[in-house]
Amino acid sequence: MYNNMDKKTLETIKQTLEVEKNRLEKELVDFAKKDNAIEDNYKSEFPEYGDKEDENAAEVAAYSDRLSLEHTLEVQLRDVNKALASIASGTYGICKYCGQVIEEKRLMIRPTSSSCVACKKKLQGEEA
Repeated sequence: MYNNMDKKTLETIKQTLEVEKNRLEKELVDFAKKDNAIEDNYKSEFPEYGDKEDENAAEVAAYSDRLSLEHTLEVQLRDVNKALASIASGTYGICKYCGQVIEEKRLMIRPTSSSCVACKKKLQGEEA
């Protein structure tokens, strides 16, 4: 149930998503290990700087930063994987709320979009 997007545009979007997926995964493995129990989940590693009080404080601060970044990257990775799965299943470019076609321009700018502009505005409390 693809929208009427031409195959070349769809392939361009798919390649963009694949590149983004690789970038996110590489960034995550720099400071976290993949969680084999949960798809698209990673576990941040606690840094070890030493045993002094200031080193312990730095470890906690760094770990807190890692957790925040990990969460942000995981959400982005999930969105990318959902978009790739919808391309594979033939449902890419269809709004999950109203079932209408998502504008191609929107998908080119934000390929992980799962809603049309009108539905997104309604969800954010804006007028469509």
